Order: sequence, then C-alpha cells, then structure tokens
Amino acid sequence: MHRIAVLDDYQSVAATFTDWARVPEPVEVVEFHDHVSDEDALVARLEPFDVVLAMRERTALPRTVLERLPNLKLLVTTGMRNKSIDVAAANDRGITVCGTGSQATATAELTWGLILATLRHIPQEDAGVRAGGWQHTIGGDLAGARLGVVGLGRLGSQVAKVGQAFGMDVVAWSQNLTDERAAEHGVRRVEREELFATADVVTVHLLWSKRTRGLIGADDFARMKPTAVFINTSRGPIVQEKALIEALESKSIAGAGIDVYDEEPLPLDHPMRTLPRTVLTPHLGYVTRGTYELFYGEAVEDVAAFLAGAPIRVIEPT
Repeated sequence: MHRIAVLDDYQSVAATFTDWARVPEPVEVVEFHDHVSDEDALVARLEPFDVVLAMRERTALPRTVLERLPNLKLLVTTGMRNKSIDVAAANDRGITVCGTGSQATATAELTWGLILATLRHIPQEDAGVRAGGWQHTIGGDLAGARLGVVGLGRLGSQVAKVGQAFGMDVVAWSQNLTDERAAEHGVRRVEREELFATADVVTVHLLWSKRTRGLIGADDFARMKPTAVFINTSRGPIVQEKALIEALESKSIAGAGIDVYDEEPLPLDHPMRTLPRTVLTPHLGYVTRGTYELFYGEAVEDVAAFLAGAPIRVIEPT
C-alpha cells in the first residue's frame, strides 16, 4: 500500500480533480487542507508517506526537510518549475522529482482583473453600495494610457496584447529584452527608468530567480507617477516588499493590485492586509478549474507511471 500526501489543498477540492483508481497499485491518499511552514511539524506530517504531491511553491521542501523523510520515493510538483523544492537534495536522497504541464492563460487573465479592479476601485465601490453608499471614487482610464510590462515572456506578452486591445500604448522592459523581440509583439522596448516614470500601469511578469530577487525597489516606485498603479502576479520576492508598502503609505503611487507575497499564506498581522488603495488576492493566478484539472490529472499520471516503471516528466536540478 503506497501512501500519498496531497499538500495545501486549501479549497478541499483535490479529490474532485483526481482519479486515483488510475494508479495500478493500492494507494492510501491523504489530502491536507492546511499549510504547515514549521520544518519539524512538516517532517512529522510527511514522514509516513512515500509519495508527496506539492501544489506549486506553497510548501518549501529544502534539503533540511528532505533529509528527514526516509520513506519518500517520489515528489510530484504541479508545473515543471518549483523554486521551493531542492531538486538536487532530493536526487541525492534517491527521491525522484517530476512535474506536470501548466496552463498558459490563467495568470494573465487575473492580471487584468487586478488592473481593472485597482484602477476603477471596484472592491471599494462594491462595499460602498452594500453599505448603502453611492459613488465615492473616480476611476482611471485605459484607452490612451501607457501600460508598462516588466518581462515580455509567455505571460507578459499576453498581458501586452490585451492592453493593445484596450487602446493602450504598451512599452516593455526586462534585463534581456531586445528591440526586435518587443517588436514581434507590437510593443516598444524602453529603458527601465522610462518605463517606471511614464507608465500609468506597471505590471510584473518575470521569472523568480537569484537575478530577479528584490529587483524592483524604492527607486522604481519613486519614479512612478502619483496617479499610476502597480500590479504583481509574478512572485512576491521580485519586489522589495518594504519599498512597496512605503510607496502606498506615502501615496507616491495611486494603488496596487497584488496576488503574490514574500510569505504565503500572508500572516494575519501583515501590514499589507490594512494598506489603503490596494486590491489583494491570495495567489490566485493559476487557481482555475482548467488549471487544476491539468495539474491534478497529470499528477495522477505521474504517480501511476512511476509505480509502473514507465517514463515520467522528471525535473532535473538547475
């Protein structure tokens, strides 16, 4: 009997998106609906299992945890990139790490939800109507405004395309972006300083890496217009959180739509929870029915293939 742990099933829906009957051997599946960040508590929870299914980067699995899980043989992550898993340490322990496909559109769609909600003050006006009020804010315009896309990859290019459909002037910057690559998407490449100084909406779509950790900071926010808004659906640590909080508290920017944070779940006493002029979502970028069907469905395929000795989507150390 193989024991399988499904981590961070926040909405208690993993069982509805999986069919463990497809696994050729008997399995006992335990879904955990809460998050454990303490390493000792996490080790105690996972020690009995030989298979662990991790949902994206919700739970960190560093060497110090993996070395204390003698029964673990297979670690499946949703998606094919997970910075929270020490793949090299897993391989040293004889633990196979594999992943699944991922959907390319969900996060870009949420980005536009946050842009519209922030610019048009939708949460505040919704709360006002429910409280008996009427028209408290004045929204911003998209047509004719400038959209600054930081990172013009798979997601950033989708966001740029929608901005063009709204009639926005779209510019982009990243460390390796070329004029030619930007032009392929109908976008003009500008320098970092110009993007932050002239954009009415700045949205971040960079990969989280050593190079991008803390990349956006106080100098960038200081350049932004006081009427501009900042959106991050990429990864929290790309932005210097303290600098963002100070920019919002000092009203040097008009607002922010944030889906990702340095620490997740966001602590109850975190200052982001009470910041004005913000729209906050709990890392929902990939949380859609289509994405979950893909994630959980292919995770079961990985487990079934591993137990049958068939090829799987192995993730190599980077």
